[in-house]
Amino acid sequence: METRANGCLPQDASRASLVNFRAGLHRSWTSWPDAGFELCEAMLCAPGPVSSVPALSLEPVFRRSHGSLYKCLDRGEVNAEAMRELLLAHAPASWPLVFAVDESTWARCDAETSPERGFYYSASTHSAGQPIVAGCAYQLITQLDWACDSWTAPMDAVRIPPGTDTTATTLTQIRNLVARLGVTEQTPTFVFDAGYNPIALTHDLADLPVRLVTRIRDDRVFYTDPEPPAPGAIGRPRRHGERRGCAEPDSWPAPDLELHDDDDRYGTVHVSAWHGLHPRLDCRGRWADHDRPPIVAGTVVRVDVEHLPKPTSRTKKTLWLWVATGARTDLDLDICWRAYLRRFDIEHTFRFVKNTLGWTTPSVRTPEQADRWTWLVIASYTQLRLARSLVADHRLPWERHMKPGQLTPARVRRGFRRTAPILGTPASPPKPSRAGPGRPQGSHTGPRTRHPAIKKAA
Repeated sequence: METRANGCLPQDASRASLVNFRAGLHRSWTSWPDAGFELCEAMLCAPGPVSSVPALSLEPVFRRSHGSLYKCLDRGEVNAEAMRELLLAHAPASWPLVFAVDESTWARCDAETSPERGFYYSASTHSAGQPIVAGCAYQLITQLDWACDSWTAPMDAVRIPPGTDTTATTLTQIRNLVARLGVTEQTPTFVFDAGYNPIALTHDLADLPVRLVTRIRDDRVFYTDPEPPAPGAIGRPRRHGERRGCAEPDSWPAPDLELHDDDDRYGTVHVSAWHGLHPRLDCRGRWADHDRPPIVAGTVVRVDVEHLPKPTSRTKKTLWLWVATGARTDLDLDICWRAYLRRFDIEHTFRFVKNTLGWTTPSVRTPEQADRWTWLVIASYTQLRLARSLVADHRLPWERHMKPGQLTPARVRRGFRRTAPILGTPASPPKPSRAGPGRPQGSHTGPRTRHPAIKKAA
């Protein structure tokens, strides 16, 4: 199939792909599908950022009353597995199999009647001076592209209940996605930030044909394999060899593998890798049920760049990565360091879905309602990606002209309402009805049950 350099399909293929996705989205709603689809359509066709969910019922594409908006979030049902299969079926074929994994918090500090709230880290919202807020957290897996833009392709989203092991949730997500991908020519690469446990991920995913790239702190210490004991030596054999400290330049010998590259944004890039290193683990935390903690070996990668894109930035120029190849032994340093730098595209996706599509705008009460709204937001973002080559550029007077297929998510959404009529809708028109009897006179619902935020045990 013919593809463009930016990864977009020709217009006929793009229109057919978008129409098929919209039909699949309608089928994935097993209850209240028409209202759910039109709510997603209203989210895309609203003239500005979604700041009020009830106001979406005023959009012409939402042909139902505002009561249907609440009912579809309260009573609707979304087949999550069907949504994941739909997202994978419409994944960009020209993009590499590079996936970013990250978690984002939906702050609900004052939602005392909402169950299953927990305390999560939030970089932008603070409570009592601390970057910890009460709410819920979702973990997304998005496919990345090498192009210098902010587009990603969400593949999966999972809510992390309070008290749940985040590493266990991550392992389940990756295994399910790899199973859906099947046998591939490329090695799927999963990229993580420093908040994840690279050793646990490496240990538990050693049987999968994946490549794991995780940023590590610059004060981590690793060890080589020990020398074999001499014949007739007395005592227990050593488990750790020579020390390698990321903050100790003199402890590193000549690298096992090197790469020199030139990049438009970072200048000369020097990548060094040392194989067969492992950290010292203790029988506590994740390894508390082990008589002896395992030896988890991997590759430590150091990335040095000539300069940063912003000269005034105080970010360090040295980047340390932990790379594990799983069941495959191939190690591509060029993919490793470029994949981690593209990981920041998922941060742009979180910012767009929160500030523009209104992911964290509604004050839903139950976790199931939050899940349905999250799937609607992901479906809306995917429709924008599929419509990149279909939407004309409706720029503001002070914005530069951009060619079709190179528009940002915000500018695609700005012109989507002009493209939606030619796509058609799988939703049935509303049936004429009269107003219901309402609440019986003299009835009282009473106060709702209060649910305090759950603190994760130490």
